[in-house]
Amino acid sequence: MENFRKESDLLGELNVPLDAYYGVQTQRAINNFKISGQLLSSYPDFIKGLAFVKKAAAKTNYELGLLDENLYFKIAEACDEIVEGKYHEQFPVDMIQGGAGTSINMNANEVIANIVLEKLGKNKGEYEFCSPNDHINLSQSTNDAYPTAIKMGLLQMNIGLVEKLERIITAFRAKGQEFHDVIKMGRTQLQDAVPMTLGQEFEAYAATLEEDISKLNNNANLFVEVNMGATAIGTGLNAPVGYATLCAKNLAQITGFPIVSAPDLVEATPDTGSYVIYSSATKRLAVKLSKICNDLRLLSSGPRAGLFEINLPPMQPGSSIMPGKVNPVIPEVVNQVCFKVFGNDLTVTFAAEAGQLQLNVMEPVLSHAIMENINFLCNALDTLRDKCVVGITANKEICLNMVKHSIGIVTALNPYIGYKQSTQIAKEALETGKSVYNLVLEKGILSQEKLDEILDPKNMLKPHNK
Repeated sequence: MENFRKESDLLGELNVPLDAYYGVQTQRAINNFKISGQLLSSYPDFIKGLAFVKKAAAKTNYELGLLDENLYFKIAEACDEIVEGKYHEQFPVDMIQGGAGTSINMNANEVIANIVLEKLGKNKGEYEFCSPNDHINLSQSTNDAYPTAIKMGLLQMNIGLVEKLERIITAFRAKGQEFHDVIKMGRTQLQDAVPMTLGQEFEAYAATLEEDISKLNNNANLFVEVNMGATAIGTGLNAPVGYATLCAKNLAQITGFPIVSAPDLVEATPDTGSYVIYSSATKRLAVKLSKICNDLRLLSSGPRAGLFEINLPPMQPGSSIMPGKVNPVIPEVVNQVCFKVFGNDLTVTFAAEAGQLQLNVMEPVLSHAIMENINFLCNALDTLRDKCVVGITANKEICLNMVKHSIGIVTALNPYIGYKQSTQIAKEALETGKSVYNLVLEKGILSQEKLDEILDPKNMLKPHNK
């Protein structure tokens, strides 16, 4: 039995698997672009974005009298099924490909056309009844449909990323409350500074990550401006009058996002500024996340020859040669995710800069880099929260003992005995091994009652008057 059907395009005939909903141009992309191994099918929100765009385009064409009612309803039904998660395995194109996204746009056109043909009782490939180009791609080109689909995908993915971020913020905040009475030394430049609580440290992690929610959402809001109706270069050739505005309105209705038509379609078609600024927000989040992981590794270092102020949940044996060793593997893997995000942000920068004249042909690698960042960060945030943060415990006595023996508490004496005398006390304490407390009493600088009040660590955790 023949397992293939023949389809033809500009370059001639090609065999396509008989049961495939995709067609000849998708098959060419499968043959030509074996690059990253990451396929469009790995990014369901991007596929949904394509379906949203094709449904909005079909609705607009129907309302403008370019598409008959029966075909429009069948196209809309096919798109809805794709949004619901059906047929995603029919999107096998590599995310990185040449052609400025044409392969991905045609993959969507062909799949939707063949779903419609099936609904019409026709065979796959009988495109005279529903054509990928003449019907599904009507009043569009890759240069407006593809970037709009990317934006629809990113708007959805951002919602998921923010949800993951909110969950880990809640976890850090819970630890801040749990550790509110654990007194420890703060450090600057890895040297003793002044006392604080472990709770303040963890609350600060929650606060710094919380700032990134608004940054991600504000930057994602730039994706609501689309260039549907621009067709090839923004002049609107092959799109009817009123198409751009009406298509944006329909896309807003379908997606629930406040989509608007770009005011200058010639400008909007090659512009990748929204991708650059959103990518920068993912990098900013990764920078903060990596710093937090560095801290967790330092604070848990030891157990005998490090800080050992906290315990991370033991997740894996740490060595093939050193018995009993357990490593901070979860912060380590999140650090590596963050490094990947940094590199992808640089890729976005280069790809955005590489556009020429009326189109940026590097959008495939650009969109892949951002979507990969979001996926990696979502997984990393969940992993860090579930397998590390929620299980962290404090070594309360070790933290307090470090405070009692620290030279750093001499800072609290500055307002009472002056910087110069405080420096002399600190220097002598370092040289002799005596405590700051005992030296101040020996020299009769302050009474024991006053010294106890000043050097009570709890009195050094917030501003107060002399």
